[in-house]
Amino acid sequence: MDLYSGHINKLIDELAALPGIGTKSAQRLAFHMIHMPKEKVERLAKTMVEAKENVKYCKECYTLTDQEICPVCSSSKRDHTTIMVVENTRDLAAYEKTGKYAGVYHVLHGAISPMLGIGPNDIRLKELMERLQGEISEVIVATNSSLEGETTAMYIGKLIKPTGIKVTRIASGVPVGGDLEYIDEVTLLRALEGRTEL
Repeated sequence: MDLYSGHINKLIDELAALPGIGTKSAQRLAFHMIHMPKEKVERLAKTMVEAKENVKYCKECYTLTDQEICPVCSSSKRDHTTIMVVENTRDLAAYEKTGKYAGVYHVLHGAISPMLGIGPNDIRLKELMERLQGEISEVIVATNSSLEGETTAMYIGKLIKPTGIKVTRIASGVPVGGDLEYIDEVTLLRALEGRTEL
């Protein structure tokens, strides 16, 4: 038996189809929207449609933006000779939040995954290699430490090394507040290998 009417169920189903939103969260959001003033709901719907219509890929780094060139790539304060390669726009945003990276980015929009049928031609590697024709001193590979991320990092390293451009990989290791006994061996090894002098 359906607990709610057709329109409520439809709204809950649409919200539950979003990533990271379960049924309970979808119900909470649906009821919140139903109780919102009509103008706010219309503004939310209009904002979503406008974002869908106007957001595109930056012509240089391929992050999401509503301009031809994103604010990072168009900034003269950034070091355009250093490119950090990330898997998606969320990763770029995470590094930007640190406020410590002054270079530019390249967003792959995925990682190599033979199991899922995603090969090197399915992500933005060709575009990365085209960018390396300019004045580039270092490429920092900041893909995830998953199997797919590691595979992608190794592939990028093999592609770029013959060009003579410096290629580095971010260190991954022990999270702050983490107990060593609960951390897997690969992470501990990475922490050891990525150590810096004190």
